[in-house]
Amino acid sequence: MTRMIVAAVAALAIAAPVRLNAGLTPSRDRSDRRAKVLAEPDTLRIGFLKPGGGYVVETIPIETYVARVVAGEAARGSRPAALEALAITVRTFALANRGRHRADGFDLCDQTHCQVVRAATPATERAAEATTARILVRGPDGLVPAPVYYSASCGGRTEIPSEVWPGAEDPPYLPSQPDSACLGMPAWTADLSDDDVQAALHAAGYQGRLEHMSIAARNASGRVSELRLQGLDPPAISGQDLRVAIGRTLGWQHVKSASFDVRQNGGTYHFSGRGSGHGVGLCVTGSAHLADTGWTAETILARYFPGLSVSQLAMATSAAAAPPAPVPVPVPSKAPARAAAPAAARRALPAVVVALPEGDQGQQEGVERMALRARDELAARLGVPAPATITVRVHPTTDDYERATGQAWFTSGAIVNGEVHLLPLAVLRERGTLDLTIRHALTHLLTADALRNRPLWVQEGAALYFAGGQPAIGSVRQWPPYRPQPTHGCPTDAELGRPVSVGALANAYARARACFAKQLEAGKGWKDVR
Repeated sequence: MTRMIVAAVAALAIAAPVRLNAGLTPSRDRSDRRAKVLAEPDTLRIGFLKPGGGYVVETIPIETYVARVVAGEAARGSRPAALEALAITVRTFALANRGRHRADGFDLCDQTHCQVVRAATPATERAAEATTARILVRGPDGLVPAPVYYSASCGGRTEIPSEVWPGAEDPPYLPSQPDSACLGMPAWTADLSDDDVQAALHAAGYQGRLEHMSIAARNASGRVSELRLQGLDPPAISGQDLRVAIGRTLGWQHVKSASFDVRQNGGTYHFSGRGSGHGVGLCVTGSAHLADTGWTAETILARYFPGLSVSQLAMATSAAAAPPAPVPVPVPSKAPARAAAPAAARRALPAVVVALPEGDQGQQEGVERMALRARDELAARLGVPAPATITVRVHPTTDDYERATGQAWFTSGAIVNGEVHLLPLAVLRERGTLDLTIRHALTHLLTADALRNRPLWVQEGAALYFAGGQPAIGSVRQWPPYRPQPTHGCPTDAELGRPVSVGALANAYARARACFAKQLEAGKGWKDVR
């Protein structure tokens, strides 16, 4: 069953760590050789994309996976130190993101959405073996793999996560800092027709006809933070979101980073830029150049992840041999240390499973937090149990969304078989409706049993009413814009279920909400509205 949501208008054993200091010289803590033990499976379930769509799922040892990812992600001709630094980063990323594709039945995919998996080479196998079970950690006990990122080339300056994925955490170990090691490589240009750019933006959820595109603002790293889109709705997009929109529809070889200039020349947009990828964390190109000049894996990691530690891990299969007495592992950090959650809590399945497309992966934690907060607030207000697990699927394009949900581009979200489906995040963010769309969807889920056989205006009226915050009974919250419809009454199922336009749906929503609010004002409980 599909339901529209919102109109667009509207066992690890850790030995003494190698500390990575700001001075780039690793020092070993010899004061205590006792270890912490935390059980961790030594395999991963990897989804390998099939040519016709879908995945073939294989279970492979983590170290085999690391060797294969290093083969897919490393710069050609990298020296052992660069391969080893990347191997530690790859392993950390895998453990920190285990279960990213839980909604699809596996842990990680083999594409750039997660990490590229290729056939291992002797050099990458040696790098995995030389760094076996070593990961970057943070936290007062040194048990938790740090959320880390890496990209092909930062273009001369690394980036903070929130500039790429709005709402993401900006930990002190992921700073924006100059990086002379990558030499600003690669420099690139791209010429795209206005029809191609229009098609990419339309697929990302933007409506109208693009008349002109220009850079409106840059952030502290020099990357494009906003472009004006004359003729489109929404009328702006970030450089990162434009890169992702073009990459998804036209290929990732065109606009390689958000560090670019653009000018319009007749019917063509000419892009010129530097760097490749989002630029957060380790710069693969820069690390290769540092290794060429004699830097070790540890000092490379210290440069790109200042304040983290590298810890030696033993997987669950060998955990029985670990020393029993746990001791704290202090981690240098500019931020106050946060108390570590119990091991069992850290390994529990999340209450929200978020499936994000390529380019949006850094927003997973933010979307999870948003959905969890909304779920708890709404469940308390409605007086119903909160679902144990919620699945949220964000679609890469409007076409993808329409195929999966059967709904038109002018809806923001839908529920299909109990899962929340959303339009591309870029357009929901620009419209300022991401949180509202999620709240609307969750209200549908929480009220579904009580209102299952009611007219659609009751179901949609409840979702619109409760998604808009906590209005007092007797007031009508102004979202969507409420206009009294005294001659039309409550909308029919056809008006809500098969709207012919944005305006028609907005009108039906306003009437549904007004009808629902009127019965609450008369003293009925929400479960009794009919």
